[in-house]
Amino acid sequence: MLHRLAVPACLRRPSLKRLLVLALAVLTVSLPARALASDADVQTTWRLLDYLAVDYSGAVAGGKVVSASEYAEMTEFAGQVETRIRTLAPNAAKADLLRQSAALRGAIAAKAPPATVAEQSHALAAALLAAYPVPLAPSSPPDLARGATLYAQNCAACHGANGDGHGPNAAKLDPPPIAFADKARADQRSLFGLYQVISQGLDGTAMQSFAALPEADRWALAFHAGQFAYPEAAAREGERLWRGDAAIRAKYPNLTALVGITPAALAADIGPGKAAALTAYLRRHPDAVTERVDGSLALTRERLGQSLAAYRAGDRKAAADLALSAYLDGFEPVEPVLAARDAALMTRIEDAMGELRAAIGQGRPVDQVEAANRSLAGLFTEAEAALAPERASSASSFLGAFGVLLREGLEALLIVVAMIAFLKKTERTEVLGFVHGGWIAALAAGVATWFVATYFISVSGASRELTEGFGSLFAATILLTVGIWMHGKSNAEAWQRYVKAKVTAALSRQSGWFLFLLSFVVVYREVFETILFYAALWAEGNGMAMLAGAGTAAGLLAGIAWVMLRFSARLPITQFFSWSSILIAILAVVLAGKGIAGLQEAGILGVVPLPDVPRIEILGLFPTTETVLAQVAAIVVLVAGFWYSGRSAAAARVSGPPAE
Repeated sequence: MLHRLAVPACLRRPSLKRLLVLALAVLTVSLPARALASDADVQTTWRLLDYLAVDYSGAVAGGKVVSASEYAEMTEFAGQVETRIRTLAPNAAKADLLRQSAALRGAIAAKAPPATVAEQSHALAAALLAAYPVPLAPSSPPDLARGATLYAQNCAACHGANGDGHGPNAAKLDPPPIAFADKARADQRSLFGLYQVISQGLDGTAMQSFAALPEADRWALAFHAGQFAYPEAAAREGERLWRGDAAIRAKYPNLTALVGITPAALAADIGPGKAAALTAYLRRHPDAVTERVDGSLALTRERLGQSLAAYRAGDRKAAADLALSAYLDGFEPVEPVLAARDAALMTRIEDAMGELRAAIGQGRPVDQVEAANRSLAGLFTEAEAALAPERASSASSFLGAFGVLLREGLEALLIVVAMIAFLKKTERTEVLGFVHGGWIAALAAGVATWFVATYFISVSGASRELTEGFGSLFAATILLTVGIWMHGKSNAEAWQRYVKAKVTAALSRQSGWFLFLLSFVVVYREVFETILFYAALWAEGNGMAMLAGAGTAAGLLAGIAWVMLRFSARLPITQFFSWSSILIAILAVVLAGKGIAGLQEAGILGVVPLPDVPRIEILGLFPTTETVLAQVAAIVVLVAGFWYSGRSAAAARVSGPPAE
């Protein structure tokens, strides 16, 4: 029975199997009021679909029945699939599942080609798991040594020590035990199918259930039994393929993909020789799937696949959530390194991610969502090549560390230096401690963030984007107000004594802690990004080159700060206010765009792409309607504020300074 369900065929009596299915049907009909589908319900339905995909070719060929008993079995199983789906809990995708199951039953009734039935069965199985997710794989790679021990203790007596089906007890069994070493049958077995029969056994045969064993032990047994038809020599070639071909690695983003595919299905995709070698290697080394030795975007691929399945099943919310997770949890952790190695590719991926989320959010036709998904898959293949270990170098680490600190630090530097220069110009140096305290505290908080993220918790992509987004919007809002205020003072020379005597006095008494907060936020949002980037870069092993890049950028930033402070000290106060207001206005517009973009990437705001708008991150310009509108709104506020403050200043010059 393994070969039929992608599970042991060793103990196969069609009549007994039909009796088993009928018994399950009676149980299903007798319990129609169940509110929730159990894992076993969904897994059994999945097994039936797997039977149909594998066994139908033995029942029908050329539009004719070649085995009446097999065809009756296929018809019966198709009916059971539809009945079981009908009894599942209500779900937005249930109607479509029933439609697909009815179409499958109709195809079998019409004696459709085996390829058609297999395709429909696999599509329905995928949609079923998207609608009713159940665990179909081990949570971690199994202990293969444990599997070998368990096999020797429980299985070798019947199946043979070498899996040839000729164990000491084999002659006593009818039907005889399966030969795991029979490659023709093994090619039709998935590891999940093996696991299912190990867990449930097979009534009427010597194949008993091993449900009493822990789940991890049953998976270990399945992996061990699945190795016999694929020799160690082939595994060596499989390792070479796995290490050298990113496209092959992409076919196994996780253990679920590994245990769910049959070697026959893989052979149809990459060829029999490669499929056998890859199967031999991965069934002996399942840990290779979970290792991230090459900048793998496995989790991103997994989430995108689940998103597409959910969209096909009609669940747009789940599709949107999974697409968002693909970005935040899959792509963003490797984004800093990719940005250092291939910034243009990173930009293309971010734009394509936005396009996919927009397609899902707008409910576009399935073929458009599929096209967006395929486009991303191609970009991820390029990204994996760019992230490969051999692409890491001292030069790339130096330039990456230098570039990110200079880019992230410059914005914060401009704001903090403007604050310091303002306080010095207005002779309120006693308030400088609040500004310096803010940026120093931000640096300390950044170090603490690195420590916590490294040793205690994982900082999620959503946390990163929310910190960036809300921090940018907070700073942009404050800078809009400050910029308008400073513009007014640049046109009011007669007010300077009043400004120094009244406004800055109020500042020292009431707003010192506000300056601390502003200084902290604008610096921490940049430190937060930089620390996480450096953590990813450090893992590549070029630590000295990274430190050299960081040190060079820090020295350049210090030089820029010195020049700005010296230059501002020589400016007349009216010119200082004028130039500062322009600088702060520009930064406000930049941060408005970046803030909205951060909230979009965190999934707080939707995405409406603007393909004709270029992405210029240094200016906060992104090709989405929302970010452009935010920047336009900031510009409108600034223009109106500048006009109003200038008008008020002109009126003040005419009337003279207000009374003290």
